[in-house]
Amino acid sequence: MATTTLARDPARRRRRTTGVRQRALASWELSALLLILATAAVLYAWGIDHAGVHPYYSAAARSMAANWHAFFFGGLDPSGSITVDKIPGALWPQALSVKLFGPHNWAVVMPQVLEGVLAVWTLHRIVRAWAGPWAALLAALVLTLTPVTVVLDRHTIPDTLLVLLLLLAAGALQKAVATGKLLPLLVCGVWVGLAFQAKMLQAWLVLPVFAAVYQMAAPGSRWNRARRLLLAGATALLVSCSWLLLVWATPAPNRPYIDGTTNNNPFTLVFGYNGLSRFGHDPNALGAVAGTAASRTTDNTGWTMLVNETVGPQIAWLLPLAVLALALGVWWRTGQPRTDGPRTGFLLWGGWLAMHIVVFSNSNGNHGYYTAVLAPALAALTGGGVALFWAEYRAGGRRRAALPLAIGLTALWAVAMEGPHSDFAPWLLPMVLMLGLCGTVGLCARGPRTTRRAVHSALAASLASVLLAPAVWAASCLDPQYAGSPLSPLAGPVGPDYRDRPHHRPTFRRYPLSTPSRRDAALLQYLSAHRSGEKYLLATQAAYGAEPLLRATSHPILVMGGFTGLTPYPAARQLSDLVSTRQLRYALLTTRRSSTPATAWVKRNCTPLSPRTYGRTSDGSFTLYDCARRAD
Repeated sequence: MATTTLARDPARRRRRTTGVRQRALASWELSALLLILATAAVLYAWGIDHAGVHPYYSAAARSMAANWHAFFFGGLDPSGSITVDKIPGALWPQALSVKLFGPHNWAVVMPQVLEGVLAVWTLHRIVRAWAGPWAALLAALVLTLTPVTVVLDRHTIPDTLLVLLLLLAAGALQKAVATGKLLPLLVCGVWVGLAFQAKMLQAWLVLPVFAAVYQMAAPGSRWNRARRLLLAGATALLVSCSWLLLVWATPAPNRPYIDGTTNNNPFTLVFGYNGLSRFGHDPNALGAVAGTAASRTTDNTGWTMLVNETVGPQIAWLLPLAVLALALGVWWRTGQPRTDGPRTGFLLWGGWLAMHIVVFSNSNGNHGYYTAVLAPALAALTGGGVALFWAEYRAGGRRRAALPLAIGLTALWAVAMEGPHSDFAPWLLPMVLMLGLCGTVGLCARGPRTTRRAVHSALAASLASVLLAPAVWAASCLDPQYAGSPLSPLAGPVGPDYRDRPHHRPTFRRYPLSTPSRRDAALLQYLSAHRSGEKYLLATQAAYGAEPLLRATSHPILVMGGFTGLTPYPAARQLSDLVSTRQLRYALLTTRRSSTPATAWVKRNCTPLSPRTYGRTSDGSFTLYDCARRAD
């Protein structure tokens, strides 16, 4: 009876067929998404027990895990005498992981892995709501396979958390634009504020783009949109500055000294040391101390920085496709209502991409891994662009040429990018050329007799041609030879650390937690054996000498001069008081950092020890001083 009724009702039969197809599509989409997330988890987590943790950040994470006071303020050592030279937000997940699981490499890296996988899932949700399921899956896959994303998620650099939080902010903004409600816009402000805790001023780069997109495309009157933006901006500012205000309101004796500053002011740390000094010519802006060469790199700047031989293979493989998608996606929607959703999405991601490129190109210099924040925009534009081009291709007409044009240009671009590194994977360049040629010709040759399977095969070859090169570079991170420097991680055979290594060394130097070198273990054993109630195990000149010891022990260490060695803490008088009250006995000085009043006091008043005293045949650039013995 039911079958007979269905057969006599064509509309009902079509609805039932459509429902079956939608359920099948939903099941296939879920399976594809789970496969992409699993791929991301493998790429980001494989071998993380031997991951290249940053020596400075991992030392701080272990110290913060040992003491809640140091945890909140971002203390570099467990006593919390001086902070790290950043806001500690990105280190909080790492410190909690170390506190929960112990001081292991995998424990300090695991939060990065989770943040990276969550970023892929979040981007999928955002793009799906904007451009549909196929665009969302492609965007998630592109983000997963972006080389700089993979190498960064296997390290302990703050940019991974920055990317995740900004993606959450973009998702909230998209919802606010679509619904016109205030709450999602306020949530967007909260996410941007939390991103500020991870990477400070860089989190604010999206604010002009978010504001412009909302003011242009959200429903409601112009004044109502402006009023809501002001409320959201105030929310972002309040959440961004919450830690700064709490630290600023805490009396100086009750908190660590703020590294990177000459005035112990947290606002100087953010807006001077990590802000204006990176764009102007004044290294001491707002009371900041001058940065080291490592923290003020002069590489990778100018308008070509995104496509140079080092940075290009990290991020820029799909740049032609993304730019073409942005241009045509906006152009083809000309004449649509102000609130047009497809155009708004292209403007959002295009603005994100353009804003960061402009800022990076005009800074004093950038580490290559800074470009990881561009990956979501490039992935979203790629996914949305291919979906748009495919729809126009199937519809026919003049616009159908956009798909093979975009694929052909991007494949040729990949060949140009791979050219300087052809020795890395000799088979990659001809494979990309072959797939790109087959895909482009197959799409262009479509005619009345062309089968659906042939068109889909051409599309598959086209997508493979543009995804193969970034996938190979991303997978290279699983090989210790191409895993990237812990200090400035980059995928593949690029970067000064890779070029400067002797060819017989198979891996980068690693900085494991709880596994000191023989030299450091001998020093720690000597210091522990001769410690008699002092608060500090020793004082070091800058973080350079403290890092390996802080990674190996939870004993307090006084880091004189902070990260650069130039921060005026402790003063010579403070150091003298610590020695006279028997809170400090030993000091470790190095010739690789500039002399300060505190180090000069040590040289005048303390006795240098022979390296053989604590098990070394030579001390290299270091000299250990015993301040319980007066210098001759």
